[in-house]
Amino acid sequence: MDILTLINKDLLLAAGLGTLVGLERELSGKDPGLRTFALIALGSCAFSLISRQPFIETGIGDPTRVAAQIVSGIGFLGAGAIFRGSRRVSGLTTAALMWVTAGIGMAVGFDCQDIAISTTVIALVITLALRLVRFLIFMIRRKKGNQAAFEID
Repeated sequence: MDILTLINKDLLLAAGLGTLVGLERELSGKDPGLRTFALIALGSCAFSLISRQPFIETGIGDPTRVAAQIVSGIGFLGAGAIFRGSRRVSGLTTAALMWVTAGIGMAVGFDCQDIAISTTVIALVITLALRLVRFLIFMIRRKKGNQAAFEID
């Protein structure tokens, strides 16, 4: 038996999409990066696949119970990524991306690959395009002499 036939394609897709989100954080110099986001998507997908399997086979059970626990569990994990300093709060984008990445993994696990791929693309557009908008706002404020606490993140 070939090892590639044993690897679940949904798990690979989820890990790959999570890696793309992690790549954005990695390129931004933010932690967590590639591995963490890949693992969040992979784990969310695995738990989703595991929770829906008995329902598919027997019609008994409720796969949404595990999905609800993934959402709250990743929320807890994301809360640990948020830091409050004396002048600013950081880590909110990372925490939000962790939550979105869990959703991406769950979407793959619940056989909604189109939603997973769309969510990944939209999340990347939001993080990359709005980074440019944020930089432009920073430059405008700087020109006007308004140097309020504003950092590019």
